[in-house]
Amino acid sequence: MKKLTYLFMAFLLVFLAACSSNETTSKEENETKKEEKKKEQGVEVDKGLLNVELTIPASMFEGENVDTVISEAKAEGIDVTKNEDGSLKYKISKSQHKKMMEEMEKGIKESLEEMVNGEEFVSLQEITYNDSFSEFTVLVDKAAYENSFDGFALLGLGISGMMYQYYNGTNADDVKVKVITKDQETQEVIGEVVYPDALEETETEAE
Repeated sequence: MKKLTYLFMAFLLVFLAACSSNETTSKEENETKKEEKKKEQGVEVDKGLLNVELTIPASMFEGENVDTVISEAKAEGIDVTKNEDGSLKYKISKSQHKKMMEEMEKGIKESLEEMVNGEEFVSLQEITYNDSFSEFTVLVDKAAYENSFDGFALLGLGISGMMYQYYNGTNADDVKVKVITKDQETQEVIGEVVYPDALEETETEAE
């Protein structure tokens, strides 16, 4: 079960790496590139009556011995097969998938707590969210927030929300995460960011 949980972090890293690409392409090529990226990097989730199938792209296993990955999964009682394109198909029970999602949910909540109570992002006062992690509201000390780099924390919220939705079976085209930033004292909306749109805009600007 731990191996599947680690795949969440692997996918996050692959996603960030893909979004940092700076190759120069035309607008038409960019659109084609984005579609190919979704197919190559997307986690496919097929929920059956008794089992859930997760298809993890080969790009997630770069630098790893795939045979070892398969052996470790089988040792945990997980049915896994290697596809012709190098991707791995995991077949797990609904209870295993439920446990994985619960662990992912727990991890996200613990990260949010650390953001608010830790020393790294001092302007963040409170973070609330909905059940699907598709919307976050961040209350901040406005003066401290505007004089810091705490806005980088919003990226973490966007990525976490997207990953949760991907692994929960949300269609890739429907995955959206809205992050609203408000001044805690006045409740004034300071900013609103929607992911993955913001990542795609950043990538386009870089190109």
